[in-house]
Amino acid sequence: MHHHRPVAVIRAVSATAIFAGCAGAFAQASEPAAVPPSAPPLSAQIINMGGMTPDEIGPVIAEMGTLRTKTLVTAANGTVGIQVGTVAKHTHTYSDEIQYVMSGTATVWLDSAPREVRAGDLIVIPRGVVHGTLTTSTDFKSMAIKLPPQRAGDTHKVP
Repeated sequence: MHHHRPVAVIRAVSATAIFAGCAGAFAQASEPAAVPPSAPPLSAQIINMGGMTPDEIGPVIAEMGTLRTKTLVTAANGTVGIQVGTVAKHTHTYSDEIQYVMSGTATVWLDSAPREVRAGDLIVIPRGVVHGTLTTSTDFKSMAIKLPPQRAGDTHKVP
């Protein structure tokens, strides 16, 4: 029934990777020179994100809502992770975030208003933009890309 879905996912992820490369280069050019973050070398692998259960993703981070998150890939210029659950409205000072909705539906806060998202949507969140996940369906799951990798203390809750 969904023969076109794998193609759409490949296109979305490819577009995200292209954007990630451009955004990473822009971030490096626009920030003062710093010691590059240490990241282990990448290894060739296949990760079945669609098959991960909430328990496999991680424990609930109660201070942020019902969020469960797990970083799957760490590179010098960015990270790729998976998340489920709700997350309180917040901003990031140093990292841009891109989320690809893998399954389910949610109401997210983006900039200044709630928005409905569903599987196949790509959410682009520049640093400084207020965002959060207000409600989700039980099968909601998203891939989260942070450019550059999120620093400690980079998440700032917003009332």
